[in-house]
Amino acid sequence: MIELEGVPELVDPVMVAAFEGWNDAGDAASTAVAHLDREWKGEVFAALDAEDYYDFQVNRPTVFMDGGVRKVTWPTTRLSVVRVGGEKPRDLVLVRGIEPSMRWRSFCNEILGFAHELGVELVVVLGALLGDTPHTRPVPVSGTTSDPDLARRMDLEETKYEGPTGIVGILQEACTHAGVPAVSLWAAVPHYVSQPPNPKATLALLNRLEDLIDVRIPLGELPEDARAWQVGVDQLAAEDSEVAEYVQTLEEARDTAELPEASGEAIAREFERYLRRRDGASGPPGGHATADGSDGTSYRREGPGGRTRPPKPPKPDAESDPDPGSGGDDSSED
Repeated sequence: MIELEGVPELVDPVMVAAFEGWNDAGDAASTAVAHLDREWKGEVFAALDAEDYYDFQVNRPTVFMDGGVRKVTWPTTRLSVVRVGGEKPRDLVLVRGIEPSMRWRSFCNEILGFAHELGVELVVVLGALLGDTPHTRPVPVSGTTSDPDLARRMDLEETKYEGPTGIVGILQEACTHAGVPAVSLWAAVPHYVSQPPNPKATLALLNRLEDLIDVRIPLGELPEDARAWQVGVDQLAAEDSEVAEYVQTLEEARDTAELPEASGEAIAREFERYLRRRDGASGPPGGHATADGSDGTSYRREGPGGRTRPPKPPKPDAESDPDPGSGGDDSSED
């Protein structure tokens, strides 16, 4: 039995979760939840017992000094609550931790126990995978669910993915079997710049989350950080002709694939977000998931400049999918 004596009654609560590790390319998803926790000053009310779910030889504890006293921080998953005010108040339950090493079913059941006790109406799990997407274009974010009715109501893709999965996929399926509405949002991170942080991917996830749950999220310095990140990658690419050629190939494939998306509907969606922000301006380690479910690796050259050096890809076949890692339903694993 889960006791939540210190947690106040929540208003239309949504649970937002992210886990470091295989489901978190560029640390984009875990950084998004950390941003929500920081901006809204979340209050931690529970932490899962690290002994139950983590192999400490894989995720080691850390020691630190606190006022001359030596202390230990154990890898775990923590839950916090944030109160979101405004015209439509809605509270968030934030779940942030490391992908567990063992007992995934018990882990998900414990998370669902908290969701049940808190009256959570929707679970949104954030993830990020490595994909064949250029850093110069908007980050593709796909929203998927296993629930056909939820897919229709919230304009999401019904997931058809088959293959290796991480804790994001397992938690979403656990929610579905428990009758709790659940959605996964996946950002596609360029595999040739997979090293964290990736503020551009984090920003894309938060924008998509904002649309999904109809809550205005304060972005702080994220937009500026995202622009600075892109400028930095632009400079690195300009120094290497092979990287520049590879990025150009990805851009052409992406632009061809998304040509039908340059529609009135897509433009209207962006304009609506702009209006919401303008009107509310005065208001309140290891590999990662890839499009095919395998462990992604960074393409690196340990040379003097430490520059990224991806292999030259084959030219896209006009009769095949020009951008299999563009962040659509089949490119997300859940």
